[in-house]
Amino acid sequence: QVHLVESGGGSVQAGGSLRLSCTASGFTDSSVCMGWFRQAPGKEREGVAAISTDGGTFYSDSALGRFTISQDVSGNTVYLQMDSLKPEDTATYYCAADPLPFCFSFRELDYWGKGTLVTISA
Repeated sequence: QVHLVESGGGSVQAGGSLRLSCTASGFTDSSVCMGWFRQAPGKEREGVAAISTDGGTFYSDSALGRFTISQDVSGNTVYLQMDSLKPEDTATYYCAADPLPFCFSFRELDYWGKGTLVTISA
């Protein structure tokens, strides 16, 4: 059974930084594409960033230049470094993954964690 467990959420002031982590388990294949989504109150869930097993990444427009996705050597843990945070970044952030070596779209990520709350105050 696949499990994705997020950590690192919290509350910071605008302009600050947070680092989210997510560890995946239960995949039978070591090639796993991983990423992050977020959902703000009253809004739809949106993709934020994703990373393939070769280190290739893609970002949403709102994340590009401020957020950085990375993974550890095993490929089972993914990080989201969030800098220059804004109040509009307030949301529940979800880790997502799929047993693919490469991913090119947020729609390809079908497994989800339970989320971690990020709150940015003005």
